[in-house]
Amino acid sequence: MTTASSGSSAHPVFPDVSISTERLVLRPLEEADVPAYAEMMNDELVTAWTSVPEPYTEEHARTWITRLAPAERTEGRGIVLAVTEFLTQRLVGIIRLRATDWRVRSTELSYVVAPWARGEGYASEAALAAAEWLFRDRGFERIELRTAADNAAAQQVAQKIGCISEGVLRGAWIARVRNGGDPFGGWLDVRTDLIVWSLLPEDLEGVSESLAESGFSAFSDWN
Repeated sequence: MTTASSGSSAHPVFPDVSISTERLVLRPLEEADVPAYAEMMNDELVTAWTSVPEPYTEEHARTWITRLAPAERTEGRGIVLAVTEFLTQRLVGIIRLRATDWRVRSTELSYVVAPWARGEGYASEAALAAAEWLFRDRGFERIELRTAADNAAAQQVAQKIGCISEGVLRGAWIARVRNGGDPFGGWLDVRTDLIVWSLLPEDLEGVSESLAESGFSAFSDWN
């Protein structure tokens, strides 16, 4: 189920939207999400595979949630959605659409999942929900994902939702590793490759049914 509202704009923008799946609700971030968001972004894997500040403070989270993320939508670049559990309303993660090309009808999708919520299929469920909404409701024709070469978990999500690997961008990303492997040491920047994935509307054929066999349905309803 989706609900949306939007005001007038001089350029294309995504509407404020809420997307419901069987287990999740994708909605705009709220200031009340600040503590949970800051905790999630301080996770070791998030630090390793993203470019977020380290340590990630609640002030960082508040600036992102109240100013920077809303500007992504109002300036037409994309949209950032909180992913929450339907039953508990607990923050599971985020879905971000960025680098949106309105003429080509394409955008880049990325996702972060809180450490406590991993292994439940939430990333695949949320990414599929966003893709279904983009293709069926917003008329998009292409979604791109980029995953670090050693980030196997992110690659598995891309494969589960039907993405096709298009190639490798050599040395295109900076990952972070613990200095000397010490979990209490500092972080070192390490250059890595990026795998480029694409998803077209026809690639979703059969994906919902496949994921349903894993224990959940993509949508309980769709408007």
